[in-house]
Amino acid sequence: MPNSSIKDEELYEKLRDEGNSKEKAARISNAAARDGRDEVGERGGHAENYEDRTVDELRKRAKDVGIEGYSKLKKGELIDKLRNH
Repeated sequence: MPNSSIKDEELYEKLRDEGNSKEKAARISNAAARDGRDEVGERGGHAENYEDRTVDELRKRAKDVGIEGYSKLKKGELIDKLRNH
């Protein structure tokens, strides 16, 4: 049954199928209908590439997210732990 408050019903249903809440799916699909799907898809944040960070920065990040034993890890090992944490 179509919902008149949903402006992009197809996107709403796809988002619901992916496990998003009704509220989140409605918010995203209505923003996409208003601003265009490409615009809404571009809104996410942009994280720095781990390879571009120093070992000290990676160790701080590992500490912040609760990874143990980070002080003895090499840069590649730190990146792997951060990506798979």
